[in-house]
Amino acid sequence: MTEQVAVLGVGMHPWGKWGKNFVTYGVHAARAALADAGIPWRDVDLIVGGETVRNGYAGYVAGATFAQALGWNGARVATSYAACATGAQALDTARSRILAGQSEVALVVGADTTPKGFLAPNAGERWDDPDWLRFRLLGMTNPAYFALYARRRMDLYGATSEDFAQVKVKNARHGLHNPNARYRKAVTAQDVLDSAVVSDPLHLLDICATSDGAAAVVLVSAEYARRLGAERPVRVAAISTVTPTFPNTVLDMPLLATEPSGVVGAPERTFKEGIAHAAYEEAGIGPEDVSLAEVYDLSTALELDWIEDLGLCKRGEAETLLRAGETTVGGRIPVNPSGGLACFGEAVPAQALAQVCEVTWQLRGGAEGRQVEDARVGITANQGLFGHGSSVLLTL
Repeated sequence: MTEQVAVLGVGMHPWGKWGKNFVTYGVHAARAALADAGIPWRDVDLIVGGETVRNGYAGYVAGATFAQALGWNGARVATSYAACATGAQALDTARSRILAGQSEVALVVGADTTPKGFLAPNAGERWDDPDWLRFRLLGMTNPAYFALYARRRMDLYGATSEDFAQVKVKNARHGLHNPNARYRKAVTAQDVLDSAVVSDPLHLLDICATSDGAAAVVLVSAEYARRLGAERPVRVAAISTVTPTFPNTVLDMPLLATEPSGVVGAPERTFKEGIAHAAYEEAGIGPEDVSLAEVYDLSTALELDWIEDLGLCKRGEAETLLRAGETTVGGRIPVNPSGGLACFGEAVPAQALAQVCEVTWQLRGGAEGRQVEDARVGITANQGLFGHGSSVLLTL
């Protein structure tokens, strides 16, 4: 790879429960990203839509849906779906076409309208679908999985419910300063511990909500950025979309079982460790170079896991970083300065793109009220069902 693709524009629709069609949110985010880039819609030659599969026919043709809503301009279209990693996969599709010389200006959009409560599979019987099986046979909703991971941290590393609560306290403090966040309210550790237990040891405030929202990113070739006079744009240094390595010795939702490690020996890295490793390897940098991280905090305990999966500290040390204030803005390695899913909630096709938006603002120095000082490298991490993983590395 001789030149990296530039992130010239980013935009979001504020997240919440707005009761509108997801296309409305996506168009808002797309127009904001185009305005941020200073690029007219007619110059976009590729639009990649992040697919949402719960909200009617239009979700199945997301790329063309957004192109039509913005006004047919002859652009090529593509649609990506990778569960919670959808946005990163869509971004990778756009980047690949730019690097191949098949596109100069790509608009990537993800938007969602979510149901109330936790995400559940569609109706009907699908006996070969592990996601359907874990709901119907085990009654295991997403919070139950999150609780298993939380209990694992407690057993292996001595994590406490108070540690988990402090993750929420930190992210809520960050989210106060994010105009796109749904929840902008400070909380105390006691607030978290006093909230209802959803799946022991996790309380209601330990777990992210489901939300409506959208995010969009404008990617351009290095040559196009130069012609536009962008002297030092944020660049995409790497995008990782790796799958697990057999055998997967730590269960990943929604899988119920895996082969024992004795069959062929344990892999060098877990799935989540492999996601970040592939990004670092492609970019030619390491975790020691990272200024900030936006991670997939479906629960407070999972944020602590991701800190270690990204190599930002050794196994079992995430609680130490948290307690020392090193993962907050002003600390050694701020994690989720946006407020994370704790403050946004899940809008599945949009959330990986929302992370890219936040890292872009941080690297530009424009994250008012939550700015990470001297940010130069940012990493994102997401995990989708069925072996979808993603990590995006952005640099100046």
